[in-house]
Amino acid sequence: MRIIIKPIISEKMTNDSEVFNRYGFVVNNKANKIQIRTAVEAAYGVAVAKVRTMNYPVKRSSKFTKKGMVTSVIGAYKKAIVELAEGDSIDFYNNI
Repeated sequence: MRIIIKPIISEKMTNDSEVFNRYGFVVNNKANKIQIRTAVEAAYGVAVAKVRTMNYPVKRSSKFTKKGMVTSVIGAYKKAIVELAEGDSIDFYNNI
């Protein structure tokens, strides 16, 4: 089971990483906090102080257009906010 799917790189998460040393990841829906902690520590070589998780449900929407009823689905995902120990940091941009 792959735990970390991708990092969240947005304006809000960049600000949190600079100010509070927190980083966001989209993770597997079935992963727990302990698995997320060990996966981040193994992948980036840092010490994790705290892990917070959020589950986002499936979003369904429909609208009526000239072609008829159009429906769309945005899949469910789980987001993890990882706070690192003092002095550690993750650089997502070093391979660019």
